[in-house]
Amino acid sequence: MSKKNIDVLVISLTSPLLVGIYHEDELIKTYSSQEKTSDILPIFFEKILKQYQCQNLYFANGPGSFMAIKITYLFLKTLSISLNVPLFATNGFSFNEKSPIKAVGALYFIEENGTIRTQKIDVKNTNLIPFSLPKHLDKQIFSDQTKPLYILPAV
Repeated sequence: MSKKNIDVLVISLTSPLLVGIYHEDELIKTYSSQEKTSDILPIFFEKILKQYQCQNLYFANGPGSFMAIKITYLFLKTLSISLNVPLFATNGFSFNEKSPIKAVGALYFIEENGTIRTQKIDVKNTNLIPFSLPKHLDKQIFSDQTKPLYILPAV
């Protein structure tokens, strides 16, 4: 019996880590965890690769947790090379309706006119939208420029 061809999307910028399995660009299965990216990502992919044939890998390459971004990038880049499948990335604002993303302290990353910067946010008066996996995978928003977006907040 042959395995179903799928694409995988990983969003690891904040907790929880989200992994979506897409068949013909439609979300068919999700994985979510509050555990550390370094601990749970290999476990999720072990399950995924036993059941499916991966065609493409996608991820949110920032901004967010530097360590989670770094681990996700290295893990997916290694998987991309070893499985000989393409890796694509886009920024995290694509998955939270362009809501501010936690940086450090009271600082949040915001995107304005295509530029990402940090800004102090009053979280009590701001509707922060959590990340979510889209029901339909829009491949047009991704690029083969996959290096992490390490945007350092002003101190």
